[in-house]
Amino acid sequence: MAAARSATSAKAGAKVAIPQLSWNAIRPAPVVLVSGPEGFLADRAIRMLRDYLRVEDPSLEVNDIEADSYTPGELLTLASPSLFNEPRMIRVTNVEKCSDGFLTEALAYLESPAEGAYVVLRHAGGVRGKKLLDAVRASKASAIEVVCAELKKESDKYDFAAAEFKTAGKAIRPAALRAVVSAFSDDLAELAGACAQLIADSGTEVTEATVTRYYGGRVETNAFTVADAAIAGRYAEALVGLRHALASGADPVPIVAAFASKLRTMAKVQGGRGSSADLARQFGLAPWQVDRARRDLSGWTDQGLGRCIQVLADTDASVKGAGRDPVYALERMIHTIARRGR
Repeated sequence: MAAARSATSAKAGAKVAIPQLSWNAIRPAPVVLVSGPEGFLADRAIRMLRDYLRVEDPSLEVNDIEADSYTPGELLTLASPSLFNEPRMIRVTNVEKCSDGFLTEALAYLESPAEGAYVVLRHAGGVRGKKLLDAVRASKASAIEVVCAELKKESDKYDFAAAEFKTAGKAIRPAALRAVVSAFSDDLAELAGACAQLIADSGTEVTEATVTRYYGGRVETNAFTVADAAIAGRYAEALVGLRHALASGADPVPIVAAFASKLRTMAKVQGGRGSSADLARQFGLAPWQVDRARRDLSGWTDQGLGRCIQVLADTDASVKGAGRDPVYALERMIHTIARRGR
């Protein structure tokens, strides 16, 4: 949802005088700053803008500039009106690595943007080019910023996938949606691709069986599936899943991260009071995550959960280089968790 505001940038400390929009609310403007580390969302937003402009005028000219290998005069040349005055879209990449020449000319361009031109500045993060970002954000010209923040929380990825199906008019059962998000939680582009395939190839409703049919192998070796089995006390299943995942090339670090995510949620919910919706708002979770954590906590004690979290911390250190055998550390962690810390 679009969110226009005039505030102080929390990260850069600069005055923001232009609208700041979410990736799916991008719209035409003479200068469009696409900021943030989530490259997939940034690429999609820029494609959406290009498609929109082409619908408005099929004669749209699209050109690309690399800010880190900039040729002097390139921006002004491409932005200048042609003989037939076609609209121009100029996509500028690598602004976070821009050359001094580009920075100087881009700052000058902000003072007088060319009529009929749409300059899209893609900045993936970092301090390089900050002067230009501050100038765009403080600009009184017709500029907007499209913020493409990384989707870190599982609930954010769940909401993203749910929106993919809703936009396509395709129904999906909650369990199926959780399964596909769990299977592709490490890569947003892969998650979007999986959603697109399910939307295109399935019937009127996507079920958990549909997800299993298409992505059963991925679901089975997913770290969260291994964690679910261990937390439920199914030690043998969790151990087989772990070995399958490792044999398929899975990295031990994300596996530990999946366990950490589950146990952290359980610990929050264990000490919380109130409805699922109340706890979800309090802890930044989705209501279904609270319900799932409450089911997972069946049979657990505070002491057992605390011990498992301690073992988890030791395992995290081991797989990141503190230990000599990360696989043994993982197996020990699964054994402890499957016994609920007893």
